[in-house]
Amino acid sequence: MSGLAPMTASIHDVNAPRILIVRLSAIGDVIHGLPVLTSLRAAWPRAFIAWVVEGRSADLIEGHSALNAVVQVKRGWLKRPSSVLDLRARLRALNFDISIDLQGLSKSAIAARLSGAGQRIGFAGADGREISRWLNNTRVHPTATHVIDRNLELLRPLGIYPGRMSTRDPAALFNLPESAESATAATNILYAGQLLPGFAMINPGAGWASKLWPPDRFAAVAEHLGRWHGLSSLVVWAGEKERDWAVRIVERAGGHARLAPQTTLCQLAALARRANLFVSADTGPLHLAVAVGTPSVGLFGPMPAERNGPYGTRHAAVQKVCLTGSSRSRRAADDASMRAIAVSDVTAACDTLLARSISGRGCA
Repeated sequence: MSGLAPMTASIHDVNAPRILIVRLSAIGDVIHGLPVLTSLRAAWPRAFIAWVVEGRSADLIEGHSALNAVVQVKRGWLKRPSSVLDLRARLRALNFDISIDLQGLSKSAIAARLSGAGQRIGFAGADGREISRWLNNTRVHPTATHVIDRNLELLRPLGIYPGRMSTRDPAALFNLPESAESATAATNILYAGQLLPGFAMINPGAGWASKLWPPDRFAAVAEHLGRWHGLSSLVVWAGEKERDWAVRIVERAGGHARLAPQTTLCQLAALARRANLFVSADTGPLHLAVAVGTPSVGLFGPMPAERNGPYGTRHAAVQKVCLTGSSRSRRAADDASMRAIAVSDVTAACDTLLARSISGRGCA
């Protein structure tokens, strides 16, 4: 069977190794790690694979067909000795052979070390940040551009070379589960908003102020989608500030937008799975929509779209200016790089993706 690691005494069964994936946060980054999980499962059908993750990101991967276990921890666990000892006990009980640190931070490498895995794979160089390079004992220098491809390079020490699957539907790489409850909730929302048979989704929020695009411009995109494509837009939000932006978009979209109710991450994924198009700034929901296979337009300013943009050829990234400098300086910047994106830039990308979908070549 391809993808076998070298036979060593430290591995319980080379045909069924026990593997821990470490990607603690955030939502988009956890999603970017899913192709590592599916590639591991393809190479080792009998492996025991677990994932240690913080907070609500666990909801997304709970029940994933490629996972045997999810080890959820609360944020701030590293600051509490009792939580560290508890995590160590939970991980050691699972007898891991291999850990894969997708995050490259001290806390993720510490979690990998706590697992007791003999082979701890992580990033070398600039991607192995803080003290992670010293705690992980098998280090990989990534050479790819996109973060998903860089994550997949961590499988090289195991003899797994999935490569970039650019000719396939990216949903095949992620395989996000959907519960019956989430599917029912999504259907009810769509019927209540009279959004069937077709609709778009707009997500105006982002984790950084420097990643925000003006609500009035999102409203103009919604109006364009309604007038030219007959698609009403469901505007989604999280938190009161984003809800205010969403309300403003709905009010200024000329009757072509609907306000979504408050949703869970899993309900948001179910809604996105049913949408014709997803338009969003660089944030977790964008990558969630990509993971469920919805044609997506991502708006990028502070971070490079070629590294962090929607993965796969059925999506589009719009970027006019990319900032340089540290992550901290990009986060602290103003929104000028986002304001450089015109409404016409975004509507043109939407038109292209919708035309592909209609022609039946959207998965090329």
